[in-house]
Amino acid sequence: MAVKNIMIVGVGGQGTLLTSRILGGLAISGGYDVKLSEVHGMAQRGGSVVTFVRYGEKVAEPIVEEGQADVIIAFERLEALRYAHFLKKDGALIVNDWRIDPMPVVTGAAEYPENIIESLKEKHKVYTVNATEEAKRLGNSRVFNLIVLGIAAQHMDFTKEQWYSVIEHTVPQKTIEINKKAFDVGFQL
Repeated sequence: MAVKNIMIVGVGGQGTLLTSRILGGLAISGGYDVKLSEVHGMAQRGGSVVTFVRYGEKVAEPIVEEGQADVIIAFERLEALRYAHFLKKDGALIVNDWRIDPMPVVTGAAEYPENIIESLKEKHKVYTVNATEEAKRLGNSRVFNLIVLGIAAQHMDFTKEQWYSVIEHTVPQKTIEINKKAFDVGFQL
């Protein structure tokens, strides 16, 4: 199997690191060589957070080059736009259709771009979900990242049981059921 390149992008506090741990655990349980790398800006203050997960027979390095990501999981629209150039021609871009204003927008130094999803769809295969609203319907807005991951799971080669097993071993004990429910919501979209 060729090396699979997954990128997770979001804003500090959105669970990008937890999501990369789930993906890493999944690839390891599948018997693959795995490399994870985390790059974060001001994660504590709502800055950009990027994690790379690469898995396959043999993975040399953790960084995904521009134009090489098979899947990009974006927890926020602007982050999807910011990192879309990392996506392969036939790659999948999974976007939580949600807006979080970065500091330059908050302070009035920059404008939040309009029509992000539409412009991404001109060049890429884009799958969108308002995962934050879906998670609120489940009763816990913090599990939105598992909904997005459920959609991404459809573009990877693991069974639902493998996903469940890793979720059970990765998320806090008391949140296992709600996280599995959230994963199911995305998996069925």
